[in-house]
Amino acid sequence: MLQQKDNSLRTCKELLLEFNKEKIQVNSSKIKFILKQNGKDVYNITAPFFADGKTWIAGRVEARDSEYSRIGFFEESEGEWVETEREALNLQDPFVTRIGGKLVLGGVEVFDDEERPGYLNYRTVFYQGEGILDLSRFAVGPDRMKDIRLCELEDGRILVLTRPQGEQGGRGKIGYRFFESLDELDAESLQQATLMEHQFIPEEWGGANELHRLSGGNIGVLSHIAGFDTEGNRHYYSTAFCFNPETGEYGPMKMIAERRNFQPGPSKRPDLEDVIFSGGLVRLGGGKAELYCGVSDAEGQKVLIDDPFDEYENR
Repeated sequence: MLQQKDNSLRTCKELLLEFNKEKIQVNSSKIKFILKQNGKDVYNITAPFFADGKTWIAGRVEARDSEYSRIGFFEESEGEWVETEREALNLQDPFVTRIGGKLVLGGVEVFDDEERPGYLNYRTVFYQGEGILDLSRFAVGPDRMKDIRLCELEDGRILVLTRPQGEQGGRGKIGYRFFESLDELDAESLQQATLMEHQFIPEEWGGANELHRLSGGNIGVLSHIAGFDTEGNRHYYSTAFCFNPETGEYGPMKMIAERRNFQPGPSKRPDLEDVIFSGGLVRLGGGKAELYCGVSDAEGQKVLIDDPFDEYENR
């Protein structure tokens, strides 16, 4: 049984204690990005993906003192990742998948909040195309919803994980629903997802970051869990769990990486020092995987870890 039980909910602190007991050995490194214009950070990156006959990483390109970003597309060249020339997508936190053979890319669009002058609003927007050079916008998610992720199932349906906040989701819970095609994807339909009620306590939050199809029909969910400390500092951790799309059952979340598993470096602000944002996972075989993360909202790094989804195969 995968179903998470209410009395087995574990907090960030409990997951961290369990993770540290395992004394996991990791090997991390910074990723060097070459920008068209220097002076900005690259973070909240995807894992490498293949399109247009090349391997790319997409990343959030942003000035240290700003929340206005663009998505940069970087091609590997002699151990460095060089930004390509293409029209800017002014979005945060890119993610990629393939559905129906097409590349699907999403990101978070930031804009002025009409109801609250002086504040920013945000929403997830979706693009699709044959590759990164012909992406066209096709759908928009609800206002104030990040961490929407998609996965094409073996039967052709599309699993979508959402993250409502507020009255429905508190500080942020994961929801799920299914679509027959991308044409059904819109803000209203994404608000109708079924919540996974037993992943986060009310004081904490989290979301999905990348979905992996596993043998046996299950979905491995790369995710994150987060919370505040008593001084208002944010703490984000990389996690993973298993979801059964046939039954709606989901297993308990487990921690797979924390900030200290990565190389030391700068942070965007002091309250973001202990933040990693799961970007993507490359399963290498042999029980190992490379995890790509945004680190302290200022850098992109990768770390070699035990494959978190091996235990869910053929279940």
